[in-house]
Amino acid sequence: MKVKAFFLISAFVLSGFVSGFAQESAEPIPVENDSLTVAETPAPATDVVAKDTPNDAGGSITVTWDLSPDDTTKKIVTKYVVMRAEEGSDDFKEIGSQVAGKRSVTDNEVVDGVAYIYKVLATREILQDDAIIEVLSSPSEPVGPAKSTAQWFNMSRLNIFIGIIILCGAIIYYITAARGGKSFYIRKIAGIVEVENAVGRATEMGKAIYYVPGINDMDDVQTLASLTILGKVAEIAAQNDTRIDVPVSRSMVMVTAKEIVKESYSRAGRPEAHQDDQVRYLTDDQFGYAAAIDGLFVREKPATVFLIGAFFAESLIMAETGNSIGAIQIAGTAQPSQLPFFVAACDYTLIGEEMFAASAYLSREPKLLGSLKGQDLGKAVFLFAIVIGIILESFGIPVSNLFKVQ
Repeated sequence: MKVKAFFLISAFVLSGFVSGFAQESAEPIPVENDSLTVAETPAPATDVVAKDTPNDAGGSITVTWDLSPDDTTKKIVTKYVVMRAEEGSDDFKEIGSQVAGKRSVTDNEVVDGVAYIYKVLATREILQDDAIIEVLSSPSEPVGPAKSTAQWFNMSRLNIFIGIIILCGAIIYYITAARGGKSFYIRKIAGIVEVENAVGRATEMGKAIYYVPGINDMDDVQTLASLTILGKVAEIAAQNDTRIDVPVSRSMVMVTAKEIVKESYSRAGRPEAHQDDQVRYLTDDQFGYAAAIDGLFVREKPATVFLIGAFFAESLIMAETGNSIGAIQIAGTAQPSQLPFFVAACDYTLIGEEMFAASAYLSREPKLLGSLKGQDLGKAVFLFAIVIGIILESFGIPVSNLFKVQ
């Protein structure tokens, strides 16, 4: 009996304890208020301005503002949202945003002539576990109306306009002076000075001259410059009664070269010496043309070879073959990647701009001479301006904005 009583009493006490614990646990555990739910809303942006974007073709309005005070002090602003509505409407829609610290947005989706109202929302995004749980924002006062229009001139490029005026003015002046009979000094170019000697060598040896004007068509400025030089070379050859052969790879180049060579023989006073087969078409294929030229070099062994114009991978093939037969070679191209091959395999090389200067040097055409001298003056003016700008910047006088291209 004593043992049974002991167990009954123990079970009663234990059940009372468990019951009390369960009642205590059923009460709610107080949770501290989340501080994010009472976060402070940032102050709005101030001095909002919406105006037509300057120096553009229209269809754009730029919105600027001063930062919210809470952006710089409390640093609680996460971004600025720009809202737009047409004048007379309260239907504002987001058209762009900027991160904290930025002060402008360009609206590129407007219609010229339509008036728009804008406002900027200083926004605070509250995150929890990398997810936005609350967004607090305060709008600025609406501003506007603003309309976009196209401008006739981009004033940010005024420096370019001034440079063009200087360059064009110099070219027009020198062309006019050249037409009036004024002579200009042009630096001698070794490859051009040797043209007469190279033609004379072919005359002495009784062999032909080969003139290769490149592989591009008449729409390439290098081909035009090459054909201008061809006219002078053909004239000298006609005076010396030396045959000049011009193998070409384009039909339009063939037609033009035929007329140039024929005219050159007429200027030399020997039109009867001209033959139609002096200018001949070979093929448009790049390496087929190179192979044909090499075959002509090897079979006929000309005394002088001119390789002037636009050349590509075939340049070394031609130049090396001409070098192997002992011909005097004068080359020229504006293709930088091909110049090393010509320099290595030819006697004289016109490097880049020298080829264009050579056409003016040989032809003495007023337009070419005036353009050459005008460009030289323009380069001198721009170089002088750069030097002066470097000096002024070195002494802390800011002038770099005058040279910016926007």
